[in-house]
Amino acid sequence: MLMRLRISLPDRPGALGEVTRALGAAGADITQVTVLDRGEGRAVDDFTVYWPDATPRERVTESLEALPGVRVEGVWATREAPGTFPELEMLRFLTTAGERALATLIDSMPVLFSADWAAAGTETVPREVVHSSWRAPRDVPFPEVTPDRPMAETLPSGLHLITAPLPPLALSLVLAREEGPDFHRIEVHRLTRILEIFLMLPSVERSAARAFRDHSARQV
Repeated sequence: MLMRLRISLPDRPGALGEVTRALGAAGADITQVTVLDRGEGRAVDDFTVYWPDATPRERVTESLEALPGVRVEGVWATREAPGTFPELEMLRFLTTAGERALATLIDSMPVLFSADWAAAGTETVPREVVHSSWRAPRDVPFPEVTPDRPMAETLPSGLHLITAPLPPLALSLVLAREEGPDFHRIEVHRLTRILEIFLMLPSVERSAARAFRDHSARQV
């Protein structure tokens, strides 16, 4: 099982080594480490690991939090293969997707961000879903007002969201994570940059119209 761990640790020599040794002792095989934050004596890193299916997640959490100053912020499943530069692959597909560009973007978001689902819908009420990934719920929790820029929030239910505007299309995008930590500001920044590139594509408006037609046809 491929897992993602978000770990806050002291930003001092040797602290990262202690974490990696504890992960190894718990049975995790580290495949990638991504630095999210550094400052004020702390660091926040995302670790991608292969984790034995039969081993409880609590085992690795207990091993890590026994280390001085270490805090596990989240443990959750991921489908993002380490070391593959998925943003570049997805952007390459987008440039040739034509009228399927919006659907390709939405379907790629959960993998890119180790999330559960994504959806795009109209900004006007009543909201209409234009395209959603396969795990999206029937009732997508769109915000009452779409923010001017991508914003992260956690709903009272515990669902973590990034909501983003797609201004030329009059659409809102929602990316959701049901387990693990809330979306980090670095993840929000990654999504912002991806959307900026996506909205520059010449076929973006045609792709939105195609996605809307496809969704309407499925409802008939």
